Amino acid sequence: MKPVIALVGRPNVGKSTIFNRMTRSRDALVADQPGLTRDRHYGIGKVGERPFIVVDTGGLNHEAINIDELMQQQVMQAVAEADVLLFVVDGRDGLLAGDEAIIAQLRPFGKRIVLVVNKTEGQESVIAGAEFQVLGLSQCHAISAAHNHGIGSLVEAVLEPFPADDEEDDEHKGIRIAVVGRPNVGKSTLVNRILGEERVVAFDQPGTTRDSIFIPFERDDQHYVLIDTAGVRRRSRVSEAIEKFSIIKTLQAISSAHVVILVLDAHQNISDQDARLLGMVIDSGKALVIAVNKWDGLSSEARDKIREELDRKLSFVDYAKCHFISALHGSGVGDLYPSIEQGWLSSTRKQSTPNLTRLLQQAVQQHAPPLVRGRRIKLRYAHQGGHIPPLIIIHGNQIDAVPTDYKRYLENYFRNALKLEGTPIRIEFKGGDNPYKDKRKVPDKVHAKKRQGAKLEPTKRQARNRKKAVRRRT
Repeated sequence: MKPVIALVGRPNVGKSTIFNRMTRSRDALVADQPGLTRDRHYGIGKVGERPFIVVDTGGLNHEAINIDELMQQQVMQAVAEADVLLFVVDGRDGLLAGDEAIIAQLRPFGKRIVLVVNKTEGQESVIAGAEFQVLGLSQCHAISAAHNHGIGSLVEAVLEPFPADDEEDDEHKGIRIAVVGRPNVGKSTLVNRILGEERVVAFDQPGTTRDSIFIPFERDDQHYVLIDTAGVRRRSRVSEAIEKFSIIKTLQAISSAHVVILVLDAHQNISDQDARLLGMVIDSGKALVIAVNKWDGLSSEARDKIREELDRKLSFVDYAKCHFISALHGSGVGDLYPSIEQGWLSSTRKQSTPNLTRLLQQAVQQHAPPLVRGRRIKLRYAHQGGHIPPLIIIHGNQIDAVPTDYKRYLENYFRNALKLEGTPIRIEFKGGDNPYKDKRKVPDKVHAKKRQGAKLEPTKRQARNRKKAVRRRT
């Protein structure tokens, strides 16, 4: 699983700026105003080949009242789910009573805590962190998030104890399937139906899920590993005031999977939470199967209406197979397996360079790219650049000018020609250096001198022609 890093600290110490630096994005709102981050914000970061999940939290206030109390609960939930806590303090303000109060709140969780002294531009790192040594934290990093100073070394030090991804991949052989969906759509019931036994606690109560579990099983000589965002939770503890939908565990499950089953509830419209989950799957590039649960008992009119809504709202993932199932009664569950295997095969299949280049030439013949400033975009050859999702790299000239519509056309053409089902496809363009780029500098200088009226020495050909002209006249 990807390690989870939570940013915690007082308001306005620079957590959101650190989040944006770590994720190389501008997803977190940043302003010189305390309390701007109310809810948790999740992002994916990567250092070299090592990915991680980072959580930006609201500022902790040891004198919290009203809305801040709800925000405190959000922060503590992030702390409970994280592997490492980055305790961010303000190097300009120095040690405050609020910092000591927050450390007292964090220690009972037993998590690894790394002290991050932000806003230390112009200061020696040893001097910047000296005042905070009384907190008793063994690791201290002085950074300046605003100037992107010290962020890389901080992340590398935080990730050092965690194993690389390739070590984890060997632990679970077979096609890894993640079952995701918003609360109470029947994920755990579907897992139990697939496994044929009560491996996961399931009953009609949202929020039964607390953690991800890996369940290996075999069907028709094919090995699978089912990743369910469902940890066994006793019925008596369901009423606890915790988050009912763990984004961290869902992100980890999607990241570890080859194929994702998104479970929707046929009795409810597609919600913003469903769309957010779907966005996570698309961003991950994993193969996708959609399971519309609780299909039994619906009238034919209701079913037609649901199909129309799905066709309209899910048109952008038309590559994913949609199944209508009843996890409780088992109807349609067996039909998921062919789509799972097809999605996995499509996302991992190797493609030869000659075949991809031939398909590229055919696509250009059928629909040529547009002209750019009177010049044609030239797409020369294609080769495979990776798997899960399939990545096709196209080489050519003026690739920066390729319109989005034409890129989408190429994606659809390759998907249909290669018969890729259940998986997205990515296209990247690479341009080559112009071999005549440096040779054009001399004519440019010559033309510039001509424009300035400077006298130029004639070339050998020009000298010969002038001598011939003189001889003819004489």
